[in-house]
Amino acid sequence: MKRIAIYGKGGIGKSTTVSNLSAAMAKMGLTVMQIGCDPKADSTRNLTGGENIPTVLDVIRDNGDVELDDIVYKSSTGVLCVESGGPVPGIGCAGRGIITAFEKLEELNAYQVYAPDVILYDVLGDVVCGGFAMPIRGGYADEVCIVTSGEMMSLYAASNIAHAVQSFGVRGYARLRGLIFNAKNFDGEEALVQKSAEEIDTDILFHIPRDTHIQMAEKQGKTAVEAFPDSSISKSYQDLARLLLEEEKE
Repeated sequence: MKRIAIYGKGGIGKSTTVSNLSAAMAKMGLTVMQIGCDPKADSTRNLTGGENIPTVLDVIRDNGDVELDDIVYKSSTGVLCVESGGPVPGIGCAGRGIITAFEKLEELNAYQVYAPDVILYDVLGDVVCGGFAMPIRGGYADEVCIVTSGEMMSLYAASNIAHAVQSFGVRGYARLRGLIFNAKNFDGEEALVQKSAEEIDTDILFHIPRDTHIQMAEKQGKTAVEAFPDSSISKSYQDLARLLLEEEKE
């Protein structure tokens, strides 16, 4: 089982990237589980027809007793979708939703029942503390990728995430695989991302170009991989999926 945590600043296109990767990997015949680790609980929307699924925290609050069928939803593309959720606004810690979701999935033996080949964690990276660091420090993920553009705040978040991963990495936890460059297409952007990658001692793994098929697919509540399988952006996501499934060369 391969476990990959994908971090990035809010609004950078991280969930779009993760859901397209999930769809691409499922298309390869793999059993994929995508776990959304953001209080907005919208990581899997493009896999579930544009609809939000009940979150782990909401189901626990409403029902108390929880079964796997209550919190794991299989999308039309075959991806197993989970949203951790967050607290009632203004009350409690957002990171607690991630911790609770992980604990509940383990308690219900989700990984044994579904036997996923790949688990993708979609994690908000604006703040790398508490529950948001769980995939890094809790032994849940093997590798971390960071989605970034060349915008200053995106690169700032990427640097913070990279330092957190490297700090936990010395304890034998998840390692940083590299940056996924989600382009905004402004002058000099690629050079800025390359410079940042060098400063945090990592590589640009992949360049995702801007493509209108992404927005067109999202209007349908779908990934580009599902809605436009023959498009160049769909092929890009499939290439990235194959790259991430390869074992990292030492």
